[in-house]
Amino acid sequence: MKKCINFSILAGLFLLNTVMYAQPGGGTGGGGLEGDDPTPPAPINGQLALLILSALVFVFYTYKSKKGNA
Repeated sequence: MKKCINFSILAGLFLLNTVMYAQPGGGTGGGGLEGDDPTPPAPINGQLALLILSALVFVFYTYKSKKGNA
Protein backbone atom coordinates (compact mmCIF):
# COMPACT_ATOMS: atom_id res chain seq x y z
CA MET A 1 0.00 0.00 0.00
CA LYS A 2 2.85 2.35 0.81
CA LYS A 3 4.42 1.73 -2.61
CA CYS A 4 1.13 2.68 -4.25
CA ILE A 5 0.97 5.93 -2.30
CA ASN A 6 4.60 6.76 -3.14
CA PHE A 7 3.97 6.07 -6.81
CA SER A 8 0.86 8.26 -6.77
CA ILE A 9 2.76 11.15 -5.21
CA LEU A 10 5.61 10.81 -7.70
CA ALA A 11 3.24 10.62 -10.68
CA GLY A 12 1.35 13.65 -9.40
CA LEU A 13 4.55 15.67 -9.09
CA PHE A 14 5.54 14.83 -12.67
CA LEU A 15 2.10 15.76 -13.97
CA LEU A 16 2.01 19.03 -12.05
CA ASN A 17 5.46 19.92 -13.36
CA THR A 18 4.22 19.41 -16.92
CA VAL A 19 1.18 21.61 -16.32
CA MET A 20 3.32 24.44 -14.96
CA TYR A 21 5.29 24.72 -18.20
CA ALA A 22 2.25 24.69 -20.51
CA GLN A 23 1.57 27.89 -22.42
CA PRO A 24 -1.87 29.52 -22.56
CA GLY A 25 -3.90 29.27 -25.75
CA GLY A 26 -4.66 32.11 -28.11
CA GLY A 27 -8.38 32.08 -27.50
CA THR A 28 -9.18 32.54 -31.19
CA GLY A 29 -11.03 29.26 -31.49
CA GLY A 30 -9.48 28.42 -34.84
CA GLY A 31 -6.49 26.49 -33.60
CA GLY A 32 -3.95 29.16 -34.42
CA LEU A 33 -1.20 26.76 -35.45
CA GLU A 34 0.04 28.99 -38.24
CA GLY A 35 0.43 32.74 -38.12
CA ASP A 36 2.08 35.49 -36.15
CA ASP A 37 2.51 34.09 -32.66
CA PRO A 38 4.62 36.43 -30.49
CA THR A 39 5.31 33.81 -27.81
CA PRO A 40 8.22 31.42 -28.40
CA PRO A 41 7.47 27.68 -28.37
CA ALA A 42 7.93 25.79 -25.11
CA PRO A 43 11.08 23.62 -24.92
CA ILE A 44 10.52 19.87 -24.91
CA ASN A 45 13.87 18.80 -23.46
CA GLY A 46 13.60 20.74 -20.17
CA GLN A 47 12.90 17.69 -18.02
CA LEU A 48 14.32 15.01 -20.32
CA ALA A 49 17.34 14.23 -18.11
CA LEU A 50 15.08 13.72 -15.09
CA LEU A 51 12.82 11.43 -17.10
CA ILE A 52 15.74 9.30 -18.30
CA LEU A 53 17.18 9.09 -14.78
CA SER A 54 13.86 8.03 -13.28
CA ALA A 55 13.40 5.41 -16.01
CA LEU A 56 16.84 3.94 -15.30
CA VAL A 57 16.17 3.85 -11.56
CA PHE A 58 12.83 2.15 -12.19
CA VAL A 59 14.41 -0.48 -14.46
CA PHE A 60 17.21 -1.14 -11.95
CA TYR A 61 14.74 -1.45 -9.06
CA THR A 62 12.45 -3.76 -11.04
CA TYR A 63 15.36 -5.93 -12.18
CA LYS A 64 16.72 -6.26 -8.63
CA SER A 65 13.31 -7.09 -7.14
CA LYS A 66 12.57 -9.72 -9.82
CA LYS A 67 16.02 -11.24 -9.44
CA GLY A 68 15.67 -11.44 -5.66
CA ASN A 69 12.25 -13.18 -5.85
CA ALA A 70 13.28 -15.81 -8.42
